[in-house]
Amino acid sequence: MDEVSEGDEARPRTAPLEASLSLDGDSSRIAQARHVATAFLVRARDHAGVPVAQATIEIVQLIVSELVTNARKYAPGPSVLTLRIYNALLTVELWDSSPVIPAAKTLNPERVGQHGLEIVAALAQTLTTEPTVNGKRITARIALDSTSS
Repeated sequence: MDEVSEGDEARPRTAPLEASLSLDGDSSRIAQARHVATAFLVRARDHAGVPVAQATIEIVQLIVSELVTNARKYAPGPSVLTLRIYNALLTVELWDSSPVIPAAKTLNPERVGQHGLEIVAALAQTLTTEPTVNGKRITARIALDSTSS
């Protein structure tokens, strides 16, 4: 079952704003994850006064789409998407049940597909992957305001 939880928008600006989405194996959840990310960023901008550039929303949609697609393709079980804003930085975390740490493939312009991790790495300020007890966590950090990158 999918579950969305959102951070309290009435918290002081020093506390992070947060949203999460639990995902099952249904590939239709990729679009849902993009919509959750967009709604979260728009709420942060419009209701909490966080400076979020429109271009950043589009970049985050692509990052979320790539991370969730990879989890659906390579992880056998559930996954959890967590979005967290602290100061002017968005953290996108995707936990999945596969212990396999992904690696970007070598550059090959003739290769069709399998460019997701390369795309995320190019768009994020940082991209890290760490093993967890029951899988792994991939974390991308993105500047929210295009003027701060």
